Amino acid sequence: MRIIITGGAGCLGSNLIEHWLPRGHEILVIDNFATGKREVVPAVPGLALIEGSIADRDLVARAFAGFRPTHVVHSAASYKDPANWGEDIATNVQGTANVIEAARNAGVRRIVNFQTVLCYGRPEGTPIPVEHPLRPFTSYGISKVAGEQYLALSGLPFVSLRLANVTGPRLAIGPIPTFYKRLKAGQACFCTDAYRDFLDMSDFIAAVDLAMMDGAPTGIFNVSSGTGHSIRELYDSVRSHLGLPPDPDVKVVPVGDDDVPSVVPDPTWTDNVLSWQAKVPFDETIRRLLAWYDAHGVTDVYSHLAVPKG
Repeated sequence: MRIIITGGAGCLGSNLIEHWLPRGHEILVIDNFATGKREVVPAVPGLALIEGSIADRDLVARAFAGFRPTHVVHSAASYKDPANWGEDIATNVQGTANVIEAARNAGVRRIVNFQTVLCYGRPEGTPIPVEHPLRPFTSYGISKVAGEQYLALSGLPFVSLRLANVTGPRLAIGPIPTFYKRLKAGQACFCTDAYRDFLDMSDFIAAVDLAMMDGAPTGIFNVSSGTGHSIRELYDSVRSHLGLPPDPDVKVVPVGDDDVPSVVPDPTWTDNVLSWQAKVPFDETIRRLLAWYDAHGVTDVYSHLAVPKG
């Protein structure tokens, strides 16, 4: 395959690069490094880089015309400043439209999109079926839903994967790296009263491999374990891993106005249609990530949430 990965210097893209390069695929990364890391796109045979934003229509058109991809993985997204609606629209909506246009012109065989499960908004219950109404209420969620819906209109052979919290090397968003970094520094933490679904990187990669196959079913799929775990459970796991005593008095606060108490997608449709199921248990998923942090540390930590008041 000749694969363009938008946002390929991020956590998900970089792990896919490490998975696909040894298998002989040619990869071109488009990334503006707003959150990605340059070191994950080294100058090695089979891997090329174009620095810039997918909001730049001409840049995207040149990249596709020059590389002639057979497949596209659309991982680029703006999320780190919830008040910057303009950037979210430029990247997640206009940028997606630019990728669609270029993919059409290049005659790509497959485009795989990564979607946030915040598309469901505050769900009616959990686990959340893939046909649940879309009710995003944040700039990130709204703009990502718009991009996905344009993709559905495109006529391209596409798969959109609505992802649980994918957990693996270089994860730089969410409570796990936050707890690890703060506890290692001796800083206080608090937990939100929330439940999330955590998916091992290897299970995520297996789902993407299936979605990339010529002739595989197209459409929209939840990629998740279907089981929720509390943020407090994560906090306790990180403390235990670091050899710290239990903290029964840790502050647990309600989720903010821009957050959701429970987000647990239902993967039943994905199992039925793609024959995919998560295989790595939660405890092993968390253990693998924390071992990676032990070896490599945590640098930046990003969030799609507003900074708590007070």
